Amino acid sequence: MAVTAATKTSDFAGFLKPDEAQPYFEQARRQSTVQQLARQVPLGINGAEIPVVTSKPTAGWVAEGGQKPATNGALSLKTITPKKLAAIAVVSAEVVRANPGNYMNILRDDIAEAFAIAFDAAALHGTNSPFGAGNNIDATTKTVELGTTSKSNGGVYGDIVAGLSLLVNDGKKLTGFAFDRKVEPTFLSATDNNGRPLFVETPLEDTASVVTPGRLIGRPAFIGDGLTTPIVTGTPNTGGNVGYGGDWSQAVWGTVGGISYDVSTQSTVTINGALVSLWENNLVAIRAEAEYGWLVNDPQAFVEYTNHTA
Repeated sequence: MAVTAATKTSDFAGFLKPDEAQPYFEQARRQSTVQQLARQVPLGINGAEIPVVTSKPTAGWVAEGGQKPATNGALSLKTITPKKLAAIAVVSAEVVRANPGNYMNILRDDIAEAFAIAFDAAALHGTNSPFGAGNNIDATTKTVELGTTSKSNGGVYGDIVAGLSLLVNDGKKLTGFAFDRKVEPTFLSATDNNGRPLFVETPLEDTASVVTPGRLIGRPAFIGDGLTTPIVTGTPNTGGNVGYGGDWSQAVWGTVGGISYDVSTQSTVTINGALVSLWENNLVAIRAEAEYGWLVNDPQAFVEYTNHTA
């Protein structure tokens, strides 16, 4: 056949596929804000017992040659027990082979994000919590409503200091803050009584995490997603608890071995309320499991910040 024109790539339009790019527009994965502040402790499969100081020794002044006062301290034990968190994703064998849009890799990260969301909801609000009644930060009775301090008395800065006052007047400490991202615009537009920014972010190279670190009245502070009380899906959140401050040494968490994944094509899985055979339907199930422990020694070591008039 005589050549009438040079062969072009458009002649192979049905054969050429665009290169598959990375998921550039995938939203950053949610991380646990609570785990940034609370201490992580070693945790075995049977849990751990943590010594808690219930009374401390005291000292007294004595005269020369006088009798020295006797004193002692006391400890009690509290148990932190691991509880299982799990999820099963079911896909067709064709999806596993084709891996469209790098879906299988994204799925793994999405499951890890789901675990972070479930952990924070249980630790902060006791939502579906297996850790026991009152073993969450919301069990505190200390509350400050943002926006109650007049601008002339410090505004939002005054509200934050009011939470500090509740803690120190009760003999507690303030070591850090955790706030929902909904209040970030409020913090960035607020100043202290000397006109300095209320929330000071860390240098840019340290802010790659989806949890934004910074400082608030000289304490470490983290701004993240999902710290507000869970609401009905689709309902706008115009108020509720938006953050916490307190002594985070009074809360500990642990994990037994991290998140484990396994795959099965032979089992049965409940789908839409009915057991479905994976083998019979050529399906693949990816099961993820992790065991977490959580313990709040003293909920009154925390203050809850609310914003019911958002």
